[in-house]
Amino acid sequence: MLRSVRVLGPAVLLAVALIATLAGLGYGGGASPLPIQDPGPVVRWGLPVAKLVVNLGAAGMIGALVLAVWALSPKRREFDVALDVAAASAAVLTVAGGATTIFTFLIVTGAPFELSEAFGQRLGQFVTEIELGQAWLTTTLVAAAVSVLCFAVRNPTALVFVTVLAAAALVPMAQQGHAAGAAGHDAAITSLGLHLVFVSAWLGGLVTIVLLRRELDAERLPVVLARYSTVALVSFIVVALSGYASAALRIGTWQELGTPYGVLVVVKVAALIAIGLFGAVLRRFVIGRMSRAGEGLETRPRSAGAPRPAGVVGAFWILVVAELAFMGIASGVATALARTATPVSEDPGSLARTPAEILTGESLPPWPDWWRYFTEWSPDLIWLLVCGFGIFFYVAGVVRLRRRGDAWPVYRTVLWVSGLVVLAYITSGGVNVYEGYLFSAHMGAHMALTMAVPVLLVPGAPVTLAARAIHPRKDGSRGGREWILIAVHSRYAAVIANPIVAAALFASSLWIFYYTPLFRWAMIDHLGHEWMIVHFLITGYLFVQSLIGIDPVPYRLPYPFRLVLLLGTMALHAFFGLAIMSGTGLLLAEWYGAMGWGTDALADQQVGGGIAWSVGEIPTVALAITVAMQWARSDEKESRRLDRHADRTGDAELDEYNARLAAIAEHDRQG
Repeated sequence: MLRSVRVLGPAVLLAVALIATLAGLGYGGGASPLPIQDPGPVVRWGLPVAKLVVNLGAAGMIGALVLAVWALSPKRREFDVALDVAAASAAVLTVAGGATTIFTFLIVTGAPFELSEAFGQRLGQFVTEIELGQAWLTTTLVAAAVSVLCFAVRNPTALVFVTVLAAAALVPMAQQGHAAGAAGHDAAITSLGLHLVFVSAWLGGLVTIVLLRRELDAERLPVVLARYSTVALVSFIVVALSGYASAALRIGTWQELGTPYGVLVVVKVAALIAIGLFGAVLRRFVIGRMSRAGEGLETRPRSAGAPRPAGVVGAFWILVVAELAFMGIASGVATALARTATPVSEDPGSLARTPAEILTGESLPPWPDWWRYFTEWSPDLIWLLVCGFGIFFYVAGVVRLRRRGDAWPVYRTVLWVSGLVVLAYITSGGVNVYEGYLFSAHMGAHMALTMAVPVLLVPGAPVTLAARAIHPRKDGSRGGREWILIAVHSRYAAVIANPIVAAALFASSLWIFYYTPLFRWAMIDHLGHEWMIVHFLITGYLFVQSLIGIDPVPYRLPYPFRLVLLLGTMALHAFFGLAIMSGTGLLLAEWYGAMGWGTDALADQQVGGGIAWSVGEIPTVALAITVAMQWARSDEKESRRLDRHADRTGDAELDEYNARLAAIAEHDRQG
């Protein structure tokens, strides 16, 4: 069993996934003949199989990279083997991506495959000019780049960027999935993207551990498994929530669960629940027993007559193979779902009734009375998960400190939780509903992201808490504490955390964003919208951190200069608001000026300028008061320090000073 598990585990995964894919296609009709320009059974069945290989290749690539940067030590051979697995998986993804591109071209055009110059020209036009072809070409090229980088890069810090690039290979797939052009477009992209990335980390990480069996001895295996189980638990939560969001968009009502698409969703949910139960058993029972008993993949010699420690080990590998089998079911069914017709129509043309719906792809929300901002919701799953995990891990760190007798101020926890709650509301509440239609709502969200949320988050001192609460690694690998400290103490962080640079980024971002094509990108593209949130949040956090931050930074200005920097920066901020208020030209007129609500878009833009000018003053006053209070406390601490020093030395410095004055006076008298 132990010797064959490296072959048995992946073989079971592949076989079960292929069977589940074919069965799901047959049941859901995903490979049925097309009514017009049917490409033939080879293409109809070959495309889903190629996509299955794409998904498995992406899983091996991302899972191995995540395991390498999170759980494995660069000082051990396990690290190099994991990168070899990632490189091989990326190569598989590259080949499967190329095959999927060709199959997609054949099924879209209905043209027969042939080795001719004309066919090559049409295929080249498909991958360079058509959005669907461009998406698959991007995925294929990125996978090829990752395959090369996994061989060339062995530095753990650089591998983080390779991992991000690997995850980016799935973005085009998410943008071309089900409901990409229907109502709920942004939510569909978000949920599918999260689903693909975290399923890959979950499945690929387990497969990598199986392939690393020879490199993980009895003591090392429980350590790596414990670290992987954290990744698996987070992935399970994200996959469950994103899967629910995707199913809700595509199914619509509970009655539609009886459709072929709904039945396949139920099968996939059942498989994921089974996988979650396997993971819970592994985390709660098996890993703990292996760690305590020193059992695992036993390679050390045994004395004569000693029993072979195969109880926990055998149970562990049986559970792993069974979990891979259910992962194969989930992967195969998911591949079949991608080719199965959804109960909810995905035709965007049925929604194009008003100019606003043509621009946004969404039905118009109710008229924005003030109370609508607190009753309407448009959840952004990415930021709901960020806020939820941020609150959980912060509170878990505080609890860990208190259990070992260390103190942590309550106000820091309250401010941190409040900041993330406000962030969740801004990104998923009524403001998020209306910011795509009204410039004033958009500017309100901007002010909250750059000023209100950072003013609450910065005093929470998350870096200090992480450095104190997270256990350090001693095997050369990098966990949460190590990665946070590396990021904080990097040269890049030293530059952008400089108070002058942070203030310049904070002030210039306003003018650059709204008076360049970045504004348009953030409104028409969901990726641009997410980038906008990240950028404004980071620039605001860095600026507030330079003024009142508790976490360590390379350099801090003296308190008087902090007040000067605050007033100067906010003066530029106020000038921006006044420029918007007094402007006679409409920003992004093809968007806000074409919504068709019958409102005066220029007047609404001037209201947004007033929000930028006036609402920003409230956090400014709070920051000024906080800087003044910290200044007073610093002077008080310095006075107490000098008093304690004087008590210890018996006012030696004062006596010496008085003696020096007396000597000077005597010298003057004698002269």
